[in-house]
Formats: sequence, C-alpha cells, structure tokens
Amino acid sequence: MPDTAALNPGCPSGLAPPELATGTSSVADPSPFVQTTGTVRQLELTVRGAKCGGCLSKIEKAVGALPGVSLARLNLSTGEMRIAWSGDLAPARIVETVSDLGYGAAPIDRALTEDETKREERGLLMAMGIAGFATANIMLLSISVWSGAEMGEATRRLMHMISGAIALPAVILAGQPFFRSAWNVLKRGHANMDVPISLALILATGVSIWQTLEGGDHAYFDAAVMLLFFLLIGRFLDARLRRRAHSAAHDLAALRSRTATRLGANGRVEAVKAADIAPGDTLLIAAGERALVDLDIVSGMGAIDESLVTGESLPRSVGPGTRVYAGSVAVDQALTGRAVAAASDSLMADIAEMLEAGEQRRSTYRKIADKAVSLYVPLVHTTAFLTFIGWILAGPGIEHAIMVAVSTLIITCPCALALAAPVVQVVASGRLFKSGVFLKSGDALERLASAEHIVFDKTGTLTFGKPQLVSQDVSGDTLERAAQLARASRHPLSRAIVDHVGAGPLAEHVREHPGLGLEGEINGETCRLGSAEWVGVSVDAPSTTLWFSEDAADAIRLDFEDELRGTAADAIAALKTRGFSLEIVSGDTPTAVEQVANALGVETWSAGVKPAGKAERLETLRVQGKKALMIGDGLNDAGALSLAHAALAPGGAMDVSQSASDAVYRGGDLMAVVETIDAARRARSAMLQNFTLAALYNVIAIPIAVAGFATPLVAAIAMSASSLIVTLNALRQNY
Repeated sequence: MPDTAALNPGCPSGLAPPELATGTSSVADPSPFVQTTGTVRQLELTVRGAKCGGCLSKIEKAVGALPGVSLARLNLSTGEMRIAWSGDLAPARIVETVSDLGYGAAPIDRALTEDETKREERGLLMAMGIAGFATANIMLLSISVWSGAEMGEATRRLMHMISGAIALPAVILAGQPFFRSAWNVLKRGHANMDVPISLALILATGVSIWQTLEGGDHAYFDAAVMLLFFLLIGRFLDARLRRRAHSAAHDLAALRSRTATRLGANGRVEAVKAADIAPGDTLLIAAGERALVDLDIVSGMGAIDESLVTGESLPRSVGPGTRVYAGSVAVDQALTGRAVAAASDSLMADIAEMLEAGEQRRSTYRKIADKAVSLYVPLVHTTAFLTFIGWILAGPGIEHAIMVAVSTLIITCPCALALAAPVVQVVASGRLFKSGVFLKSGDALERLASAEHIVFDKTGTLTFGKPQLVSQDVSGDTLERAAQLARASRHPLSRAIVDHVGAGPLAEHVREHPGLGLEGEINGETCRLGSAEWVGVSVDAPSTTLWFSEDAADAIRLDFEDELRGTAADAIAALKTRGFSLEIVSGDTPTAVEQVANALGVETWSAGVKPAGKAERLETLRVQGKKALMIGDGLNDAGALSLAHAALAPGGAMDVSQSASDAVYRGGDLMAVVETIDAARRARSAMLQNFTLAALYNVIAIPIAVAGFATPLVAAIAMSASSLIVTLNALRQNY
C-alpha cells in the first residue's frame, strides 16, 4: 500500500471526511453573498469536510492561486472560510475550486451550519449505536466459534452466517461516513485516510463472506464491526468538539448583534443593528447600556466601565472629546457619541479577528494520537500489501495470500490505538469535573501539560474584580451616613460602601454630579461624597479613594482596593515549585498592577495593556518558543486566550472568554489551576504509556500475522488484551 499520509499530508487521523461535498451544479450561485468595498470583493463560505492541517493547506493553496485572490483563510474549528479578491473572478469559480478538491462549499448560513453540525452528530451517534450493537452480538457468537468445543462444521458455518447477517447491514449503514468520504475524494483523483479505512472494512467483510460461503474455518465479521465501532467513537468525539469550537465566535456575535439608539439629523430616535451603524452616526448610550462601536463623546459627562474591554478595575470619567471603545458600559449617566468606525472596524471586531486566528492555530495542533497514527497507518497497510505480494511469490496461491494479508490488517486493528487517548481524556475529564473544572476540548490536556510559562490577567482573575472598602479608622456612624448618599449611585466605589454597611435609608434630595460625586441632605446637613475636589480637599489622591464631608466637619478619606483572591498566593507558590515562569499582563493602572505583583512575588508585569497588546505579548512568547498558558476573564482577554498555547478562565468570566479557553474552573479558586495542570500532566504521561503499550502489541502481533499464524482466536485474544491494558492504565489516574 502507498503511504496515504503522503497523499493527503497532515491528515493522519482519518478525521477529514467531506461527507457532504457537493459540486457547483447543486450549489446556489454565491454572488448575492459577495460584499464589495471599493475594488475588493469578499465572500465567506462554509467548508465541510476539512478537519486537519493538510486539508487547510490544500484548500487555501488552491483558492489562493486563483487570479486576483489576496486572502484565502480557512478556520478549521468553525469550517468558515474568508476569501478576498479583486478583478473579474466569478464567485462560483471559488466554490467550484473547493468542491473539486472533494470538500463541500456554500455561502455561510450560520443557522443552517449549526443544524448541519447537529445532524452530523446525530448521524454519527446512530452509526455508532448500530456498530456497537453489531459488535456485542457478533462477539457472543464468535466466542463460541473460537472455543471450538464440540462444534461441527455445520454449526460453525451457521454461526458465521448469523454473524454475517448482523455484520453486513451494520457495515453498510454504519460505515457510510467513511465510504462517502473515500468515494468523494477518489472520484476527484484525490485520497484521504478514509480510503484505507474503507478498504480494510470492505476487505475484512468481503473475505468473511467468502469464507462463510466456502465453509472456511475462519471469518472476520467481529473484527470488522469492532474496528468500525472504535473509529466511529473517535469521529463522533471530533464532531462534538468541533461544534463546541463555534461557541466563542457565536458568543461574540451575540454581543455584537444587539441594537443601538441612533439620533437622526431631524432629532428622530431609531433602533438600529450594530451592522447598520456607519461612521459619523450619532448614538445615544443610556445608563447601564453597552457601546456597540467605537465612538467619541459629543455631549454628556459620566463614568464608563471598561473592565471587560481594557481591564481597568475602576470606571473612567468621560466627557466631550473622549474616545469610548465598543464593549464599554455607561455607569451612571446617558452619553451621546459619534461613531468613529463601523462595527466591522471596532475593537470587538478586532477581538473577533484574534479569536478566529487563535482557533485556526489551535485546530492545526498536532495531537499525540495524530503523530502515532501517522506512523501506524502507513506501516500497517504497507506491511499488509507486501505480505500479500510475498505470499503470492512464495507459491501457496492467491487465496492464501489474501487471507494472510487480511489477517495482518485485522490483527493489527487499531483498537488499543483508538482507545489510547480517548479513554485517558474521559477519565481525566471526569476527575476534573468532580473538582469543579470543565474541560472543553479534546487536545486541551496535552497543551495544558506542555505549557511552561503562565500569563495572568489581574482584574477578576488574581483579584475579585470589584473594589473593597479597606479604611480601618473610620467610625461606623460615619460610614452609615456616607452609605445614605452611596445608595443613590451605581458607581462601583459607592456600591462597595453599600456592600460594607448593608441596607438602610437614603439621604434626602440626593443629586449626582457627573465626574465629581454625590450631594444630599442628612438630618438637615448638606453632605457630599466624591472626589477630593468635590469636598474641597487639595490633595493628590489615587482614583481608588473617595471623600465624605459634612457641613461642620473635616472631610473623611475612604480607601478602596481590589482585594486578592484568597488562594492566589498559594497557587502562585505552587506553580513556581512546578517550574513555571510567571507574569501579569493587565489593562489596569501601573500602581494597581505593581501592588498585586509585589504581593504575589511575580517579578514580570505589564500595565495599561490594551486587548491587541495582550495578543501581541502572547505572539511574542510563541515566537520566542515559549508555550504560554493564558488565564483571564474579560472581553479584553478573549483574543489572548484564543492565541495562547493553552488557556483557562474562571467560572465568573465573560461568556466569550470562557468559550475561547480550553477549560473553565470553579468560581475564582486559583488552586483549581494547579489541580488542572497536575491532572493534565498525569494524563499526558498515561497517553504516552498507552501508545507505548499499543506499539509493543504491534511489534509482537505483526510478525505473527505476516508469518500466517494469526488465527481468529489469537487475534481476538490479542486485540481484547491490548484494549483492556490501555483502559486499565488510564483508570490508574483515579487512584
């Protein structure tokens, strides 16, 4: 057999079936879906069947070679491809090019794409059920045949016929994902790993039918359906994880799909979608509302919460002329701003680009199983082919040569290899789930185990992300009076006072002065709560300070800080003992970041870093050869989380950040990070042990098969034993 990995480089796992590939004749004209900007035209396609780096390279290279194409980028995780070109290239030509390679292509319909992926999962689950049912029943019959106890030829032949009656429809129905994939690429002159898989299934079933009709002693129905069952397990898990990979993009799209309030030139107020906002539009942001595009404030003064965008833990005062980024929330006052860019050019759009780039990079990560299979499959099939030629030359005849060659394929059935990684992942995922960690991707354990440098966000990750009142020398009566003003405000520092004091009355005639503070009457006296300037104090105080003043008394200073999480220090110390280098990259102020870094003993830190800056830092680490683990919770962390070698997010993180990460850990307990890394390292070790055991099995089994000594009993015992050994080895993680 030829080296099929060379026919389709980068596709060793056999998980690249263009099951739904179609030609252009059955695909609607994509021209209505083309977007034009100046002389550049863009088209987004859904590509079905591309699931590995080899598929990605082949498709991008073919489309990129078309005249005028300047961009051809395929995201393997989502199956979405973006093409940009100039000139007279027909959009249908692009679709035809992808289809001619054996992959399905159509303009993006996100709802339809989601339905198709769910249908694919249901189909694979049904096929897996059919194969599992057939495997269980045929194995019961095979045990009787293998034992050979007091069984005549007629009885054995009847057993084989019953097995065949179960196996034949099972292989035909459950093997469809592999057969369709192999046929779609073969008829276009290409090949993928489903070609040899289909060949093995057909040969094993065909020879078994032949042996049954000829009254032979051996049939291989059990091996055929067992192989099919294990392969479908891997295919189903792959489909499920690919659908989950869409979640980050979907969460961000949902965030960007909200409506905004636009003010017309005639004073008309209308609700518009983010996609319909154009540069220069005047938008109204109500208190508590999120900006959907980047804009400059033209009227109004107030505070905006940028914690999810920049990482700044405290609100920022804004007024006319201030730039506000998409994703920021107006805290206390309505603001009017002028859009400086369309939604497609906003900060959130930039984060979406980072998410796409990160997903694409992770989808090309070559897993341990892929590396093992890339060596295993060509070796086995080449060995079977050479065995067939050798036995023909030896003279026993073509029938004997076929039997020995098929026996070689069957005894080296990759049952142990197919179980080596999945069973470890299942055990490790279950154990982590009990500890409050939800693992989200199949290769996450391997990437987490290989990480060597950890990048922390500060706000919400190392700290609680909300200010806490820390003034110790302020009386309870004073705090109660300050709280009577604070209860009228949504400002985080006011909320911190209320949280500290609790429920109570509200001051009379409370008014909020944007950018300054609150004023009201308590027991007939005028009181103020706000900045030093507002209460008449001339000091240079940090932004984490409020002042409270009463008519006849000096102003009282109230200090706040973003408190460290209780387990942060222990987790940092534990990670250092495990050999990790650590750093903090935050959008917060230098003072706040330095304070946290010093408290935790982290020497490397950066402050005031925008989302693009965080992504650039992760890219720099990658270029330096460091495998970085990113831990963050905000929208501003999403791009960096996606671009990191591995990523974790706390349970309270924003949905987009949770989706962009590999695992989500309970609450904010940072010791869960240590547990996750320890579990990942144990899992990687178990996987390597399992692949070593599977390799040793084949070192023993292949010579037996090639020599012609592989009876069904020997094959069954060997396959079952190898699968049992790797399963038991994986279960050791629970002890």
